[in-house]
Order: sequence, then structure tokens, then C-alpha cells
Amino acid sequence: MALLRAAMRKSGRDFAALVGVSQRQVVTWEHRGAGIRLRPGNQEALDTLLARAGIPAQQRFAALLTETAAADHDARTEQLLRRDPRTIRHSGDGKLMVPVEEGIYLAGPQNRATWIASFLIDVHPTTNLDYARFVHATGHRTPPHWPDGQCPEGLGGHPVVWVTWHDATAYAHWCGKTLPTAQQWEKAARGTKGRTYPWGNEPTAAKCNTAEAGIDTTTPVTRYQSGISPYGVFDLCGNVWEWCSSPGADGPGRYELKGSAFTSPFERATPSLRNTASADMLDDDTGFRCTIPG
Repeated sequence: MALLRAAMRKSGRDFAALVGVSQRQVVTWEHRGAGIRLRPGNQEALDTLLARAGIPAQQRFAALLTETAAADHDARTEQLLRRDPRTIRHSGDGKLMVPVEEGIYLAGPQNRATWIASFLIDVHPTTNLDYARFVHATGHRTPPHWPDGQCPEGLGGHPVVWVTWHDATAYAHWCGKTLPTAQQWEKAARGTKGRTYPWGNEPTAAKCNTAEAGIDTTTPVTRYQSGISPYGVFDLCGNVWEWCSSPGADGPGRYELKGSAFTSPFERATPSLRNTASADMLDDDTGFRCTIPG
């Protein structure tokens, strides 16, 4: 109640008039907080009020709701924000994707409330087998480390590497997808409430493939099941850096990378971290995944 009134920037008197109750009634409702159980008519009035409030007020309400859940662990607010992911298999490349709802998430090191539209994102990074199908269908060049231009034996389920931003974009275009924006990628990794890591706030290096693991190479994209994000997305920390569609702020021809890699120290695995590279760069620790509009 108080969050909605604050989002609409109304005084107690004006808000009460909009709902059709006394100002004293609004004070009572706000004092009772999350434990309140409204009459159906009053609840309907509040729902209608929110629906007609306009996009700016709705965005402010979503931001306040998210921040409250993050700060107070309010059970009722947690329930409103909870998502039951439903995977689909994309017809273009056959990969599993999961929806991420529209709305506010807490972005960047400062946890700024940021609104983005709904989208679907690949559950796993693009693998060598995925990329091999793309190469077979289009004749696109193979990664330079593939022996005789063939998918490396035993590495079909590992993320494809040695791909430039241009290669990743070509794959996305082929299958009817796009590379994620840096904001989409970060929301898929952190959820709505600003988790430090996909699995929570604890710096647990064992939940991802970074330099501390001592593996010194890529791992299968399904390996780190305890490190998945709130939406059920794998490998958003470690394994390989992932190309995004967002241009870098440090010069033309550069694009953002997210997620860190097996070559990176764990301290660089936070999804809020920003990194960029030239679109022509290719390396043994850089891959990608794709998105589509929700």
C-alpha cells in the first residue's frame, strides 16, 4: 500500500480519494503492512489504480517492490517476484531457452533499478556441436583450433571458443536470434534483486570454472548445476567470456563481454563487472549465447 502511494507520488489524502476510502483507512492499511487482507472491492480498486497509473509510476512501483524484497526479505514480496522458469526449445538451433520477465532488476555495482523488456535466453552457452551445425549449414569459417575444420572430439558439449564478435553475430542471425545486450545478460545472471553471483551473495569459487579451479580449460556447459541463476541459466560465471551486442564505451568497434572465464580469477566473475574487447578479437576463453524477444 505505502509502496504504491509512494510510486504514484500522492499524499495520504489524495490517495484515499482515488481508492474511495477515508484517509484514516489508508493510514490503518499502511500500518498493518504485509499482513493486511483487503476486501475484494478494495483490492480491485488498488489493482485498477496501478493498471491506470501509467508506465513511470508502474516502473517506480516495481523498483520499490524489488528494493524492499532485497533489503527486508519480505515473504509476500518474495512471492510476487518469484519466477517459475519454463524452458522452450528454439526451432532455429534447437537450443533450450528460458524466459526472463519484463520489469525492474538491480543493475551494476551500484544496484541501480533498471527496467528492461521480457526476453528469452539460452540456458547454456553455444557449444562446439551447436556451432558445427551452423558451419555445416552456412559454410562459415570454423574456429582456428578445430582439427581439419571438424568439431574437436570429446568437446562437443563444451562452449565454442576462438570466435569473434562477428562470428557470434553471424551464428545468431543464422538461427533467428541476437546476442544479448549487457543488461539482458546481467538480469539473467543476477535476477531481479541484485544477487552478487547467479547462486546468491556468497563468493563460492567451487560453483564455476575460474582460474582457482585449476582446470585450465573449458568444461561441459551442464557441469556446474549448483551455480545456475534464478532463471535456471548455466555458466553465467566462469568457463568462457560471452560476447554481448552492447557497444563498449571505450571506443568504436568494441563490444561488451560478460561472465569471466576459466582463465580469470574468481574476483572477476561478478556479473556486474564490465569488460570490453575489439569485435575482431578471438581467444581460447571467449564464446557466446543468444537471446530472442519475450
